[in-house]
Amino acid sequence: MDLAFTPEEQAFREEIRAWVHANLPKEISHKVHNALRLTREDMQGWAKILGKKGWLGFGWPKEFGGPGWTAVQKHLFEEECALAGAPRIIPFGPVMVAPVIMAFGNAEQQKRFLPGIASGEVWWSQGYSEPGSGSDLASVKTRAERVGDKYIVNGQKTWTTLGQHGDWMFNLVRTSTEGKPQTGISFLLVDMKSKGVTVRPIKLLDGECEVNEVFFDNVEVPAENLIGEENKGWTYAKHLLSHERTNIADVNRSKRELERLKRIAKTEGVWDDLRFRDQIALLEVDIVALEMLVLRVLSAEKSGKNSLDIAGLLKIKGSEIQQRYAELMMLAAGPFAMPFIEEAMEAGWQGNFPGGVTANAPLASTYFNLRKTTIYGGSNEVQRNIVAQTVLG
Repeated sequence: MDLAFTPEEQAFREEIRAWVHANLPKEISHKVHNALRLTREDMQGWAKILGKKGWLGFGWPKEFGGPGWTAVQKHLFEEECALAGAPRIIPFGPVMVAPVIMAFGNAEQQKRFLPGIASGEVWWSQGYSEPGSGSDLASVKTRAERVGDKYIVNGQKTWTTLGQHGDWMFNLVRTSTEGKPQTGISFLLVDMKSKGVTVRPIKLLDGECEVNEVFFDNVEVPAENLIGEENKGWTYAKHLLSHERTNIADVNRSKRELERLKRIAKTEGVWDDLRFRDQIALLEVDIVALEMLVLRVLSAEKSGKNSLDIAGLLKIKGSEIQQRYAELMMLAAGPFAMPFIEEAMEAGWQGNFPGGVTANAPLASTYFNLRKTTIYGGSNEVQRNIVAQTVLG
C-alpha cells in the first residue's frame, strides 16, 4: 500500500480546497468551527451549493450524474470540506439511499428519485430503528400490508435523525412473518407528507431535537415505491449499512476537532501541562491510525478488493475518538465547561458566559451529544461481534 498521494491527486486536492474556500459561506464555516447551532437552512443551503456544482453526490458514478471520482478523490473531497468548516453532508439521501436505488431500484425509480437527491432539494430521512429494534434490526415490526396497488403501513420508527425536516423516508417494513425474521423485510420509500404520518421530536440531553419518533397510522404507500423485491429488504439494508458505518468513522471531522481541542487547551492555559499534552498526543496518534485504516480501505477499493468487512471496525474506532476529543475539551476548560446555556449555541450570542470565554459554551452540548456515537448505527458491542466473526473468523 502506497500512502503517498500522486501529483494528480495533490492537484485535485488544491482544486477542491480553492473551490470550497470560494463557495462556502463564511457564516456557516464560523458556526461549524465553533460548534454552534446549524439551522436547516445552513445544512440544506450548503447541500444545494454542492448540488449545483454536481458534487453533492460526490460518491456517485458518472452514469447516475455523479463526478465519477476515485475512492481517494472522494476521501480528499471530504477532508477538504471538513477542514474548511463545511457542514457534514446529511448522508441519508446522497450517501445511503441513493446507492440502494442505484443498485436495486428500477429505471423509473432512479429517474424519479435521484435528481432530487443530487440537487439537495429533497431531504431524506432513515426509518430503521424502532422502540424494540435497535441493534437487533431484524426484529422490526412496522407492518406493510399489500392491498391492490398500494401498501398500508402501520407502526413506529424512532431515533429518526433530523426527521422533522424530512420530505421522504426510506423504511424497513415487515411484509411477512414466515421463516427467519430477516426474510420478511422489505425496503419501502414513504412520502412524509402522506396522511397518517406523524413526526414527534425527542429533546436530547444537549437541548436539541436532533432525533424524532415517526408514527404510521394506515399510511397508504404506492406499491411502485417498493425498492427491489418484496421480502428482500434485508439484503438492501446490509448494502446501505456498510455505507453508513464507513461514514460514521468521520476521520476528517476528528482531524478538524483535534485542532479545536488544541486551541481550547492553549486558551485555557493547559497546553503547557505535559500530562495533558500527552493525552492530546495519544488522541492524535489514534486519529492518524484511523486515517491509515481508512486509506487501507481506499487502497483495497482501488485494487478491486472487497473492503466492506471492516466497516464495523471503522465505526468502532471513529466513534470512540469522537467521544474522546469531546471529553478532553471538557477537561481543558475544567469548571467553565460545565454550564449549559442553550442560547449560547446561537451565532452572535451576546450574553455573559461563566469564565468569560464563549468558546466554552458549546462544550457540554457536544459532550452530551457524542455519547450517542457508540450506540447508533449498530452499537459498538454488536459491531465487535461482527468484526470477530467476519474478520477474525
